[in-house]
Amino acid sequence: MTVIQDYFQSDGIEIAYRVDRPKDREPGEAKIPVLLIHGFVSNGETNWVGPSWTTTLLKAGYETICIDNRGHGKSQKLYDPERYSAPLMAQDAFRLLDHLGVEQAYVMGYSMGARITAFMLQQNEQRIKAAVFAGMGINMVRGLGGSAPIAEAFEAERAADVEDLTARSFRAFAKMTGGDLKALAACLRGPRLKVTKEMLAKITTPTLIAVGTVDDVAGSPEELSVLIPHSKILPIPDRDHMKSVGDPVYKKGVLAFLRENAASV
Repeated sequence: MTVIQDYFQSDGIEIAYRVDRPKDREPGEAKIPVLLIHGFVSNGETNWVGPSWTTTLLKAGYETICIDNRGHGKSQKLYDPERYSAPLMAQDAFRLLDHLGVEQAYVMGYSMGARITAFMLQQNEQRIKAAVFAGMGINMVRGLGGSAPIAEAFEAERAADVEDLTARSFRAFAKMTGGDLKALAACLRGPRLKVTKEMLAKITTPTLIAVGTVDDVAGSPEELSVLIPHSKILPIPDRDHMKSVGDPVYKKGVLAFLRENAASV
């Protein structure tokens, strides 16, 4: 296995990424790579490397590309909320593929990463061989309420000042992952551009919707699937929003989905 960790400039913003490549395989020789887009507060290491997603995909012969979204992980921290829209993050992801010389990729996004993936499909669907919306069901369209208390928790001087339990847990997770609280607050306060039903109806790319059966953040995967042609559902039994990430059923289902849509570069 070859691991590359580096940075590139996306419209003047420094974006960190990691590439895991099967051993003794040069660029262009692998199967279509898998671009992995993490969720809010997380990063490539926490969302994909730690739960063994990169290892799982490598063993199946796939090169993986993990991006740290702007304001997250090792990427540049921005404090202007207007610079955190999902379409801008989608452009970062495409610029990373350009930087690496990748013409087409499978794309899997978790939670916020699923929203980013949806905007990628809107912007340039031909470059996505197949997509996985993970940790996000119908709330991709309906939106998620309650972000203001979380932003306020990130902006608080001390964790002890945060009374909202959900907001406090998000702050604790951000601290655990080494997140920049002010940058994450700006991300939450950024433009909440909606993924519309009209956007989803135009998707022709094979799409898998993977959601835990007790995930109360994502919303119904069945309701989302109705809106997306060529989509299928992968239930992750007895898993909530956080515990779905490394689940074996989730991994097995994604590998099967990739095999179904396999093609050489």
